[in-house]
Amino acid sequence: MIKEAAGKSNLKRVTLELGGKSPCIVFADADLDNAVEFAHHGLFYHQGQCCIAASRLFVEESIYDEFVRRSVEWAKKYVLGNPLTPGVTQGPQIDKEQYEKILDLIESGKKEGPKWSVAEVRGGIKATSSSPRSSLMLQTTCALPKKEIFGPVQQIMKFKSLDEVIKRANNTFYGLSAGIFTKDIDKAITVSSALQAGTVWVNCYSVVSAQCPFGGFKMSGNGRELGEYGLHEYTEVKTVTMKISQKNS
Repeated sequence: MIKEAAGKSNLKRVTLELGGKSPCIVFADADLDNAVEFAHHGLFYHQGQCCIAASRLFVEESIYDEFVRRSVEWAKKYVLGNPLTPGVTQGPQIDKEQYEKILDLIESGKKEGPKWSVAEVRGGIKATSSSPRSSLMLQTTCALPKKEIFGPVQQIMKFKSLDEVIKRANNTFYGLSAGIFTKDIDKAITVSSALQAGTVWVNCYSVVSAQCPFGGFKMSGNGRELGEYGLHEYTEVKTVTMKISQKNS
């Protein structure tokens, strides 16, 4: 709608940082404690209401069960309620409409899951006033992993090979950010280059600084904020060509 309005008025330039369905890939050689913690905060931060949320977790098959076990332990520690109350670690969703949308998406994922023999919910759903949270384990054949939930729903999926996980990670209309956890620098470079995302974090997540350009690929927007590239969006480049008269010496 913003771009349409710009086109109908005076063709003003707009930069759009839009939504995401960001993949976070955890390889078997990763520091597991570090990966679990960053992946958890990367999703549950701000009640999951964050454009860069690590909402699609791909975990290598050999460490999948242990990763899920530790992730559920993290989720169960959360205390829901008024965020201004001491001891509360997670506040409500922005409004009742969003709260209900999140629960509907969780239910749709659970219903669609058995069709593909995959869906399972662990950690359960806690709801205090208008704040649901859940840990979901779903494969990409379910509709849920393709939609931006914008809520505290963590989807953890298995993968077996490097090529497979790159293909699945890029199988989205979005391309805002991504995460990779591995101790293998060659693997980190290969995957970060292959991922279709404007920002890729390696062995960390949600690390943003004013010097680093931020923006998305595909339906996650156009243009960049921050860094030198952020200044380009406000720059008009001018070319002046001048013929110099030549006088006989």
